[in-house]
Amino acid sequence: MRFIGNIYEKLQRHPKRIVFPEGTEPRILQAARQFHSLRLGVPILLGDRGEIKLSASQLNISLEGIRIINPAESEDLEAFTHRFELLRRSKGVQHQEARQAMMNPNYYGAMMVAMHQADGVVSGASEVTGSTLRPFFQVIKVAPNATTASSCMVMEVEDTRFGEDGVLFLADCGVIPEPTVQQLADIAISTAGLARQLLGRRPRVALLSYSTKGSATHPSIGRVQAATALAIQRAHEAKIEADFDGELQVDAALIPHIASRKTSDSRVAGHANVLIFPDLNAGNIASKLVQHVAKANAYGQVLLGLDRPAADVSRGSNAHDILGVAAIVGLQSISYHELHPGQETGAAGSVFQSAASP
Repeated sequence: MRFIGNIYEKLQRHPKRIVFPEGTEPRILQAARQFHSLRLGVPILLGDRGEIKLSASQLNISLEGIRIINPAESEDLEAFTHRFELLRRSKGVQHQEARQAMMNPNYYGAMMVAMHQADGVVSGASEVTGSTLRPFFQVIKVAPNATTASSCMVMEVEDTRFGEDGVLFLADCGVIPEPTVQQLADIAISTAGLARQLLGRRPRVALLSYSTKGSATHPSIGRVQAATALAIQRAHEAKIEADFDGELQVDAALIPHIASRKTSDSRVAGHANVLIFPDLNAGNIASKLVQHVAKANAYGQVLLGLDRPAADVSRGSNAHDILGVAAIVGLQSISYHELHPGQETGAAGSVFQSAASP
């Protein structure tokens, strides 16, 4: 709770509007209630008003201070439909199909964020990943200065010797199955940016492998080595204050005395607070192992590289996890331009201008 308590305190000074498309889901209702009670901002629930009220009543949850919007009855439905039709025109989407999409809470919630009617969106508690990510990627899009959308899990473990006082950032754990060299470098840089924003400390980024500094040879190891070099180069060019090293085994990345045996002259080895995995299998498996075996507080997936803050929570998340993710998304939105300095017009302006171009 040390880390997430600090996030709550920061967000209380700058409350934000977070939209939750799964308005009748019990864990979402509980998280929304806590979000308001902690003075973190205004939670917005999407769905049928009667069904949401019934679910809240059954759980004895007050809806005071919580906004409810039914996309099918919203005064913004037609405007959102028109915007989505423009966005997907190249894919042959017509008005009726666009309207049907906007009646889907995930699409509607994504459009609210894109149109600056909400500061961030959190979904996935009762949806498979594809159903959550597809609307986000179609509506919010990748940020102007980014080329890769990925995801990050923020882990808080009891042993403060690991990471940054027990806080670790793990990526990518939910989006790209087999990242290329460029994508791995992008993931490393974007995760470092999030770590810097949330921790206020210099990120120490380890690009992981089953090899440390050439202890084995394989094309997959070469990919990690190349991604490390590219991340260092790009960070230097963009004047990003972070340290990168790889390829490193996870014990060499986290444990000082093991790092000293396997490598030398590294600011990262033995002290990493950001772990970048070589593929989605490794990242997803590792994050769930840490969460359940180490009983870590797990907050994610926080989506990286998108034009606006968003998160896809696990179907295994509890209300506390969802609340933490919502707070992180809210805090991201306070200074999102720092994570994406190339952003000029915001999501709605940038994507819709490009959609209307020939």
